[in-house]
Amino acid sequence: MRLKGKTVLVTAAGQGIGHASVLAMAAEGAQVWATDVNEKLLERYAGVANVRTAKLDVLDKEAIGAFFKSLPALDVLFNCAGVVHNGTALDATDKDLEFAFNLNVRAQFWTIQAALPGMLAAGSGSIINMASVCSSMKGLPNRFVYGTTKAAVLGLTKSVAADFVARGIRCNAVCPGTVDTPSLGERINANEDPDAARKAFIARQPMGRLAQAEEIAPVVVFLASDESVFATGQAFTVDGGITI
Repeated sequence: MRLKGKTVLVTAAGQGIGHASVLAMAAEGAQVWATDVNEKLLERYAGVANVRTAKLDVLDKEAIGAFFKSLPALDVLFNCAGVVHNGTALDATDKDLEFAFNLNVRAQFWTIQAALPGMLAAGSGSIINMASVCSSMKGLPNRFVYGTTKAAVLGLTKSVAADFVARGIRCNAVCPGTVDTPSLGERINANEDPDAARKAFIARQPMGRLAQAEEIAPVVVFLASDESVFATGQAFTVDGGITI
């Protein structure tokens, strides 16, 4: 029970990596708040031990502030919410970049800002941000908006880590490769040839397959636990070899 006694909040917990991480952390004894903008997706947690659910729109700063004030101080915050846009700099619009920046970056800033006072009062806390290998780590074709905003997440992560390293707060990022989630499935099925699109995603993975959400969750558990107490400001890559 590596997380026994810890209170955790996860955004975008309704499916994918967020869902797998909620189950993994709850299994390790954490009391987990699973949040999502889609309440229907949260119904899957009915009867799951150590998990409470709540609707949370991370694009609503006031809603974030009010919700966090209603909670006990968090030991762990996992910012999992995000969006992926397709296309190059020639395809992107100001609206695309604004929305992606708001969801991928500004929402993390808002939740961190809401969680920090309680963590600082307690003298400890672990903040985990969802980034990607598609960021300042590596450029991938047709991911201009996504890569730009995920690079910003890595900068945000290091800045928070640097500001609070001496006050017991750790801030790290998880950087997956391509993960076989419902979100990816939706993007694949939006192509004229979904089979070819899936094969293309698999082809860029040196292991020859996509990751499963359950293969990313253990890294989240590690960063949430005291086993990673000496790690902060780091980008933990789980990419199946993309960045070799």
